[in-house]
Amino acid sequence: MISSLKTRLVQVWIGLVAATFVSFLLGHDHAGIGAVGVLASLVTAFVKILFVGRDFMELKAAPPALRMVFQAWCLLVCAMVIVLYVAGTPA
Repeated sequence: MISSLKTRLVQVWIGLVAATFVSFLLGHDHAGIGAVGVLASLVTAFVKILFVGRDFMELKAAPPALRMVFQAWCLLVCAMVIVLYVAGTPA
């Protein structure tokens, strides 16, 4: 049990580091990435939040209602940030 948990956490951690690196590459030069790159970075950030909450804050073992509230929060806030970004971007 412990070794499989450690393996899962290490895999998630490696994925989070890789996602951070990709976000850095996308956002390093804001002038050249365009709206699609910004949206990809935003979605990546919220996917990372979801993984951190689920795996490192142990929401995976939490009651189902708490997990659903957390996942709904991630989805709602991500959608709101994307809508605000798109609404503020000149056409």
